[in-house]
Amino acid sequence: MYGIQVSQFGTEDVLTYTELPAPEPGPGQVRVRMHAVGVNPADTYIRSGAYAFYTPQLPYTPGFDGAGIVDALGPGVDTVKTGERVFVAALGTPGCSGTYAELAVVDARAVHPLPAALSFGQGAAVGVPCLTAWRALFQKARLKAGEKVLIHGASGGVGIHATQLAHDAGAIVIGTAGSSTGADLVRAAGAQHVLDHTTPGYLDELAQITDGHGVSVIIEMQADINLERDLEALATYGRVVIVGSRGSLDFTPRLTMLKEATIQGTALWHATTQEAADALTAVANGLDNGVIQPVVGDEIPLREAAAAHRRVLEPGTRGKLILTTN
Repeated sequence: MYGIQVSQFGTEDVLTYTELPAPEPGPGQVRVRMHAVGVNPADTYIRSGAYAFYTPQLPYTPGFDGAGIVDALGPGVDTVKTGERVFVAALGTPGCSGTYAELAVVDARAVHPLPAALSFGQGAAVGVPCLTAWRALFQKARLKAGEKVLIHGASGGVGIHATQLAHDAGAIVIGTAGSSTGADLVRAAGAQHVLDHTTPGYLDELAQITDGHGVSVIIEMQADINLERDLEALATYGRVVIVGSRGSLDFTPRLTMLKEATIQGTALWHATTQEAADALTAVANGLDNGVIQPVVGDEIPLREAAAAHRRVLEPGTRGKLILTTN
């Protein structure tokens, strides 16, 4: 089989498309013939060797998310069948051989039936983005119906699913996007209001939208840029959940006192076994009932994984960046 191998940490140039031995499933494992692979920003941080949550042993094949067809079952697996269409969400589960390959072995708990209405590309968009969105909204922010929630980067992989989930939960959703195309995606996902984050002072519009009371919840993708303004935009007792940050910042802690605000980070790596199971069950139900409609952005051949790692960090993301194996 062919796949991506990383033999040393570094820039995207260390991603090598090469022939690799096919992995064999052990007890409790499933081998999936991958048709589509989800590319996450965390994949680039791991590749650099400087990721706080996880450092793989070299050489390794990247990737936790994907979709394809069950190719082989290890002993003791009865949750899926050979030939079944599935999606893979393997972050946090043991023994993942890496989804950036034509074949991947993963823990059976990471493999779930893919609804017939969804493409493999959509299945590959589920894992990290959907689980992160659900955890941020419901396990961390404890979002309730009727609350106003601001979702930064709402047209991106995490943001679009957070928008869908928050809308379904009965919240009033305010999303941000940086283009008219992105704004259309966010509206289609259920946002009642869309702000153009390329416009100076765009958060000033929140005063009118919230009648001056602020938003109850903010899902933040770039805390190093937005956190201080987030605190100004919060309602009293508001909650900010930080999903991403790529730098440091100075801000006035007094703002947290004035609003009695809560700032908390979230990372799937820290989810308990029960939290992970609850999130995955909720996401699978959302796929089955149509609440979650994964949005696929660009699709790139697996051999061009280096280009995908450059693109996934660029601004203006719309939907999920996918690698294809065929």
